[in-house]
Amino acid sequence: MKHIRNFCIIAHIDHGKSTLADRLLEYTNTISKREMQAQVLDDMDLEKERGITIKSHAIQMDYQFEGQKYTLNLIDTPGHVDFSYEVSRSIAACEGALLIVDASQGIQAQTISNLYLALEHDLTIIPILNKMDLPSAEPELVKDQIVDLIGCNRDEIIAASGKTGMGVNEILSAIINRINAPKGDINAPLQALIFDSVFNSFRGIIAYFKILNGSIKKGDKVKFVNTGAHYFADEVGILRLKPEGRETVLTGDVGYIISGIKDAREVKVGDTITHFDRPCTEAIKGFEDVKPMVFAGIYPVDTEDFEELRFSMEKLQLNDASLTWEPESSAALGFGFRCGFLGMLHMEIVQERLEREFNMTVITTVPNVSYKAYTLKGDMQIVNNPTDLPDPSRIDYIEEPYIKASIITKSEYIGPVMTLCIEKRGEIVNQNYLTADRVELLFHMPLAEIVFDFYDRLKSISRGYASFDYSPLEMRQSDLVKMDILLNAEQVDALSALVHRSNAYDLGKKMCEKLKELIPRQQFEIPIQAALGAKIIARETIKALRKDVTAKCYGGDISRKRKLLEKQKEGKKRMKQVGNVEIPQSAFMAVLKLNE
Repeated sequence: MKHIRNFCIIAHIDHGKSTLADRLLEYTNTISKREMQAQVLDDMDLEKERGITIKSHAIQMDYQFEGQKYTLNLIDTPGHVDFSYEVSRSIAACEGALLIVDASQGIQAQTISNLYLALEHDLTIIPILNKMDLPSAEPELVKDQIVDLIGCNRDEIIAASGKTGMGVNEILSAIINRINAPKGDINAPLQALIFDSVFNSFRGIIAYFKILNGSIKKGDKVKFVNTGAHYFADEVGILRLKPEGRETVLTGDVGYIISGIKDAREVKVGDTITHFDRPCTEAIKGFEDVKPMVFAGIYPVDTEDFEELRFSMEKLQLNDASLTWEPESSAALGFGFRCGFLGMLHMEIVQERLEREFNMTVITTVPNVSYKAYTLKGDMQIVNNPTDLPDPSRIDYIEEPYIKASIITKSEYIGPVMTLCIEKRGEIVNQNYLTADRVELLFHMPLAEIVFDFYDRLKSISRGYASFDYSPLEMRQSDLVKMDILLNAEQVDALSALVHRSNAYDLGKKMCEKLKELIPRQQFEIPIQAALGAKIIARETIKALRKDVTAKCYGGDISRKRKLLEKQKEGKKRMKQVGNVEIPQSAFMAVLKLNE
């Protein structure tokens, strides 16, 4: 056990951790030159295209150091805030972490939040200054930031470059010398932490775990503590580029288990595996069910594709257990699903994977969050969809989820960033200068305000320099009202939203104006109205297409023209009563981009 090192990599998006991981695999000869490719651990096309890690990966490397063979387990983590629970479980499976900071960009928001997670678990931090080969690198400045942040000595910081391979040998020796070997008792009852799971269409769910105590053999009967399910370990092994079977996996090692599980919901990240007949006394702390933060409706473009969409969603859920969904129907869009996502990036990825992997073109409704409505009788109802809101006359008050947002930006952009956050009903809690020109702003703000267009606008007002990270706080009471959109006096349920009373008028006006641009003109006049209950707060009118019925009248009495115009008016009135308005798909998505 004393020759094992388990470590993870902490970095903000795009600070080069996947590239550095490639170099570590290359220098330890884990991958032959022939198998080498860029971002070898990111195996989804989507990950390679966007340059982000969506699914965490683990891989074992062997390294000869001073004549002794060491086993290094790298647990790669996703960098994005939506997947922070997965990151926390990966960190719990390690004894050390490489803190990678881009030498040209400095410290960013997610670096700090993931670093705090690592410090909570008492991990040894090895600071690394990456991308030293860039002409825009400012090593001395960024070194000061790292020293301020974690209080290490300047000479502990390793200068490296994932692209050229500079500093990789120093990193490998630092992993062996600075990170502690895993502790644990090989004779104790089995206690293993699941930090990830993947779906294989032939073998079912493969769970990745790290053993804290005890050992696991092929054929053992094991129990998953939090779900209570028990299985036989058909195969156990270690994780190389491809999984390699072993008879036994021992304490301190990272491995995988295949036990023929078909349902992703039965394997939960953070759960504890133990032996069925000799269970451990307590589960590993920190397990929680992943809670969806953002809800949106997903509907097939053609209602006949509903069953196919259900099949696609079930298959997608096998790969992504944090996606939750239930069937629902909408008057405007027909049958579809109400889905829960971890955040906006997760929602985009699910939508894109449905299109790529299953050829399903879908309509996504306006995303919203989960509210709690308390009635006058004292009952509490959870509202995931504005249409579920009880009658306003029966509601006592509504609570909405708040978040703690941390924004790191250059000091010249403080003004615009604060204006944006205050416009989004944020309250500033703290302002902290990390260096002379970098400032960290802490806000408490409603989650509902950031699911719209907050991140895009933050990036544009700070010219891409601001980084953003958030963590959930508690539910707080707010003055919220349900805003409906009426088209030709008929309510479109897919466009309803719960908004704060102070923003309702502006939002209603913007939505009506946007829909006026997007809905094609008909033979009759279409009123577009925004309403709070029975009160109309904004209106736009799409004028009717008109045929010039008086063209054939030349000369003669004016009453002839009037008669023809009256006849046309009657026809338009009849048409308005029976006509229904088709809403193009772009209208549902345009509501997200109201400020453009």
